[in-house]
Amino acid sequence: MSERIFLRGISADSYGLAEHRARQRAAPRVRKAGTGTVLTHGMPGYSGLGAGASAEWLVGPGDDPFLTQSLQVHTVDLAPGGKNEGHGHQNEALYYVFDGRGYEIHDGVRYDWEGGDAVVVHADSVHQHFNADAERPARGIIFKAKALWMYLGLWQQGRSAELSTAGFGPRVDWSRLWTPGVQQKRKVVKQATTRWEDTRDGHLRVITSGKQADVRLGSVDLTELEVPVGGRTPRHWHMADEVLYVEAGRGDTLQWEVAAEIADRYYARIATEPGCWEFAKGDVVYVPQNTVHQHVNTGNEPLRLLSGQNRLFKLLGYDSVVYPE
Repeated sequence: MSERIFLRGISADSYGLAEHRARQRAAPRVRKAGTGTVLTHGMPGYSGLGAGASAEWLVGPGDDPFLTQSLQVHTVDLAPGGKNEGHGHQNEALYYVFDGRGYEIHDGVRYDWEGGDAVVVHADSVHQHFNADAERPARGIIFKAKALWMYLGLWQQGRSAELSTAGFGPRVDWSRLWTPGVQQKRKVVKQATTRWEDTRDGHLRVITSGKQADVRLGSVDLTELEVPVGGRTPRHWHMADEVLYVEAGRGDTLQWEVAAEIADRYYARIATEPGCWEFAKGDVVYVPQNTVHQHVNTGNEPLRLLSGQNRLFKLLGYDSVVYPE
């Protein structure tokens, strides 16, 4: 890998983008476990791993075939007693811990975590992950809307080379640009502070959402779902696309395409038959924007899914979930 694609361009010969949408929707909706790009220390285009960490890139704008850049997702594995290299980037990141115990150092402050917790790497953070267990590895997954920051020109990231101060004044506190009061918000969402609920969307645990005004996160909504043996999620429809990591079990994702008919107003026409893709533990399921979908447990154990969405869709006015059935 000689370069890294941070933000992918979209172009067309005509005003419409039907060709781009068709290419996106032709890509498989399931990425099988172990088929992602394994990132290692010193790989060109990536930094910050260190000898005590490894990662697998699951979804991102550099993918071919291309799926999405509204969310980028990769796993993080920390060796027993290991750590990654400290680095900084302007974009937020949400680190969900599958198992293990450890801590973060963000801007010189320590934050402890364990399995089931979610850790917010806030915007403009210099951060580093540490495995506190010298005998067992720690494993987690990171969801981030990095391309959004790239699109807005918020590009400051990495580890600075020695900065020539010629022509520059003394250091000042960067945080003066942040929203007042943001530093008092929670950075770790402990598993014990969340709860499983039976809702119209099924049995689920909301980990982060826009309704948590006390959590220092603005870009990613994360939910954990559990589907019993023989069960299925309700058929539902929202504008945001979605990336789901399969924590346990196996199943099928049923997805009905939605076409826009632009007449006197926008109308939606939902396909009469769904596409169907099988998935299993460790796979990644992708649901494109504006797609009716449903997930079915076809295995002999509860199906556990970790679902991420870019919160910006809701802030743009697409905050409804529709249940066609």
